[in-house]
Amino acid sequence: MRGPWLKTALAGLVAAAIVTAAGCGGGPSSSESGSSGGGSEAKKVEDVSLALSTWIGFAPLYVAEEKGFFDKEGVHVKLEKMEAVADRRSALAADRIQGFVTTVDTHVVTAASGVPVVQVLAVDDSYGGDGIVAKKDIQSLKDLAGKNVAVQTDGGASYFWFLYLLNKNNIDPNTIHFQSMTAGDAGAAFVAGKVDAAVTWQPWLSRAEKTDFGHVLIKSDATPGVITDTLGMRKDFVDAHPDAVRAIVRAWFDALDYIKSNPDDAYAIMAKGMGQSVDDFKAELGDIRWYDQAMNRQYFGTPEQPGELYDLTRMAADFWFEKKIIASKPDVNALIDPQFVQ
Repeated sequence: MRGPWLKTALAGLVAAAIVTAAGCGGGPSSSESGSSGGGSEAKKVEDVSLALSTWIGFAPLYVAEEKGFFDKEGVHVKLEKMEAVADRRSALAADRIQGFVTTVDTHVVTAASGVPVVQVLAVDDSYGGDGIVAKKDIQSLKDLAGKNVAVQTDGGASYFWFLYLLNKNNIDPNTIHFQSMTAGDAGAAFVAGKVDAAVTWQPWLSRAEKTDFGHVLIKSDATPGVITDTLGMRKDFVDAHPDAVRAIVRAWFDALDYIKSNPDDAYAIMAKGMGQSVDDFKAELGDIRWYDQAMNRQYFGTPEQPGELYDLTRMAADFWFEKKIIASKPDVNALIDPQFVQ
């Protein structure tokens, strides 16, 4: 799950690549996707509260707010900063907010805890900002067998991604000596020479490479779409106000269009939202991708032809159930509603 340190340390696309990612795949512009205004049902909703943390992948939401795209599309959205995912989950359960953004695997935990959440929009994925650092004699994932690996084992994106990699490479997790700690602490422990490897993020990836004993074994750009953030909303709200949800989704695409056409202004807005200077914000634009409409359509797919999101959500449910993070598996189909991005 996104922690406060990570959200200020990772990034989106380099200035040139932002144009590609924000408009990649030739997705329709806001006018092509029906952005002339939200439907009558959306306008019946006075305020919709969405929670987010200080993670650069969520920054376009500030553009949508600042430039009035939510209101233009027909729904008034209030963004609430909540760094801890537990706070966002509790607020959603109490109906103090109607939705929040976080990783797919975290939404699975939310659903399994009895909070009715459904994913309606993919916003970003880690594209090089997360990684595994290891001693130089460890040249493959299989070399991690019998080694001390620092990773947060009580859930979250780092652990989920590591389990995904082990599963993909047919490596038994029981062969790994896990040292449970947060991603930031894991990186620090590796640089201090206390563990053989660590699942961490920037700047610890760069710091590991500067040691005389460490290197980056693999980064998240090798597994695009796995560490992905989505907007999850209360299912009862989605069912009662589909036009409002549709308006929120359109406003996200409007924001990406604006970033593409007015990068300087958009960077300033997003840097302010992140509490950074523009230079610092731009320096971090390299390790994530924002998901435009074309990418969303592919990632969600349809119930008849499910996209990767269905596989990832199911895999998260399997992993968390196996590791006893959750007591029961939620219904994957009930956790995803692709209509709003299609």
